[in-house]
Amino acid sequence: MLKKVAILANGGDVSGFNAVIRAIVKTAENHNIECYGYIDGYNGLLKNDYVLLSTAGNGDAKGILAKGGSIIGSSTNSNVFNYKIKNEDGTIEYKDLSDVCIQNIKEAGFDCIFTLGGDGTQKSARDFATKGVNVIGVPKTIDNDVACTEITFGYNTAVSVAMEAIDRLHTTGETHHRIMVLEVMGRYAGWIALESAIAGGADVALIPEIPYDINKVATKIENRKKRGKEFSIVVVAEGAKPINGDITIMGKRDNGAGVDNTKLGGVGQVVAKQLEELTGLEARNTTLGYMQRGGSPTAFDRVLSTKYGVKAMQLALEGKFGTLAVIKNGKLDYALLEDVVGNNKQIGAVSGNTEESNIRKVTMDNDLIITARNIGINLGD
Repeated sequence: MLKKVAILANGGDVSGFNAVIRAIVKTAENHNIECYGYIDGYNGLLKNDYVLLSTAGNGDAKGILAKGGSIIGSSTNSNVFNYKIKNEDGTIEYKDLSDVCIQNIKEAGFDCIFTLGGDGTQKSARDFATKGVNVIGVPKTIDNDVACTEITFGYNTAVSVAMEAIDRLHTTGETHHRIMVLEVMGRYAGWIALESAIAGGADVALIPEIPYDINKVATKIENRKKRGKEFSIVVVAEGAKPINGDITIMGKRDNGAGVDNTKLGGVGQVVAKQLEELTGLEARNTTLGYMQRGGSPTAFDRVLSTKYGVKAMQLALEGKFGTLAVIKNGKLDYALLEDVVGNNKQIGAVSGNTEESNIRKVTMDNDLIITARNIGINLGD
């Protein structure tokens, strides 16, 4: 019998966090279950920092459906199974503090923890499940790369923002006869770049799954020019890389061990410079950055997030712990966290693009790839 549950939001912020929180809280209230929120993701779990969430009166979870971000915060540097500790003498070491978190959960009397997050968040959720904690995940990431589900919340809003940016770049590109490059997020999967390129009428989409030949991109643009089209729109995922090359890295973030610390960015500028040299046309790059994460969620994401929150609470009521709420064949379902992490089974292991990870990437037989090719979008190959 569930009496108390808690929610934590982890990883980069997305539009839809609050809609999920609201749905979990409202469903819990309808079953006379108290719902709490850990502040700042797994960091809050470690620090035992949580608040009561309610939709009654002036409750924190009231009126948040359209609000961007997360009312309980989030964290991008908190692998509690390999947590960064700075000692008094200035030295750094990494410790497994998961047992501290488990003790906090027991003392608080929480019957289930809902983990709202992407690959890294759900990897830690699986690790907690292995240690006996009742956990249920909800797939969040604008990159849309969480395994075992067809779509993550936050993705549709990010695509919509990217599409609007492409629409605006069209006018400048056409007016000044320029190549307009738009760099969007997508570390290891090109969903945002591909779908926004189709929605925005772009001419080129470069994604991590297809190493690109810049000369073929230039040929596409030159052929457009020969047909009287003196501007082109190029969408580039931040994780796109050239044939026989590597991803463009801005640097490393010191987020601790067991976290993907690679800071991507800059490929759009590289592509713009190369295309200007190859075609003779002026090229300008716009990096959309955090604009994709912020703001109010689309109607689609509000509904999807609400559906995910309700499903997660239903799974808890049914005692189906150690799972992730997912969409399969267009319908709500669930998957085992063991399947979500794939072969990345080691407790505290690094999340992200490793051979063991189970990240959902764009496959060459995907409808988006087929559609893009058939309407003439160059994919760099």
